[in-house]
Amino acid sequence: MEECFRWYGPDDPVPLDHIRQAGATGIVTALHEIYDGSAWPEAAISERKQTIERAGLAWSVVESIPVHNAIKIRNAERDRYVGWYKDSIRALARCGVHLICYNFMPVLDWTRTDLMYRLPSGGYALRYDALDFAAYDLFVLKRPRGEDSYAPAQIRAAEERFRAMDAAKIGRIERNLIAGLVARERSFDRPGFLDALKEYEGVTPDDLRSSLVAFLREVVPVAEEVGSRLCIHPDDPPFSLYGLPRIVSAASDLRYILAAVPSAANGLTFCTGSLGARADNDLVACVKEFGPRIHFAHLRNVARESDGSFCEADHLGGSTNMPAVIIALMREQERRIAEGRADWRIPMRPDHGHLLADDIGKERINPGYSLIGRLKGLAEIRGVMHGAAALSAGA
Repeated sequence: MEECFRWYGPDDPVPLDHIRQAGATGIVTALHEIYDGSAWPEAAISERKQTIERAGLAWSVVESIPVHNAIKIRNAERDRYVGWYKDSIRALARCGVHLICYNFMPVLDWTRTDLMYRLPSGGYALRYDALDFAAYDLFVLKRPRGEDSYAPAQIRAAEERFRAMDAAKIGRIERNLIAGLVARERSFDRPGFLDALKEYEGVTPDDLRSSLVAFLREVVPVAEEVGSRLCIHPDDPPFSLYGLPRIVSAASDLRYILAAVPSAANGLTFCTGSLGARADNDLVACVKEFGPRIHFAHLRNVARESDGSFCEADHLGGSTNMPAVIIALMREQERRIAEGRADWRIPMRPDHGHLLADDIGKERINPGYSLIGRLKGLAEIRGVMHGAAALSAGA
């Protein structure tokens, strides 16, 4: 697989030179300064691409062109934002960038309650604590009808957890949940967040699914026309939050999306951490079933807990058999080579590394995207890939 690294542009605390030192060859990035749904200017795309290439790297994957909320709820502004999305696909293609990861999560995308969870090793990880989340949702945010999302025992436990929280912890959880994490498209204060949730009142999973399919039926033909591919990222976490529908969470969701628009340009970002947060997702089976439409992979691991909580684990640790997933992806590449596909190689990146060693205490760190933790993850993944290749060759 092509070894890539996420980079958040010129303001990223991790410079391109350090990424090259890690051994990666591809960059996964976006015009992160343009998150309002407007079209990306070709000049800005070209300039970012040249910056990457001057560092001896390639812009391998766009992550992401944001899908504006108007597209998800299909309001009066929807068509304008879909048109701008098409313009961005075309502009990227003219600059030679053809692989686009995106997500379709409503209001917020990836969500964690704790960005500095202390590990037994002394490092720090990202964590989603289901009880902390429920305590915030029910007793701090006080979302209308929030109790409908929880069983009575969960509500009692959440209230007990809330009563044990001090103001500092409540403020920290709120910042993590709604004020904005790296690569999020939107940021809120508490009243603004409640207003955003109101936009989805009455929106069912079927409604959101219909919006996604309608969007794909418009943008996939454009991607086909310019030789580009789209790959949807799973929900993170892969279950409903704040009573909102999430429709890219299980194998059945992936199956539906691929069947609804049966084009090679409509593919998947295979995120082992997002899908792996649910015990009912068999990741190796997913690779075998959806392999031809997997255009990009996020390789990370989570340690699942019985109440729905999870913590970012070592890349080869956690609840997912990562070596088995890596081998399955490599076999998919072999199948593509035998088929004669030019796009046989799957770009992948290590994701959500631990905060380790000299990165601890640095003033500027993007949570989950420090250098050393991801370098460690990339080295572990690379070791599996090289070992598997040697065994396959009979070494």
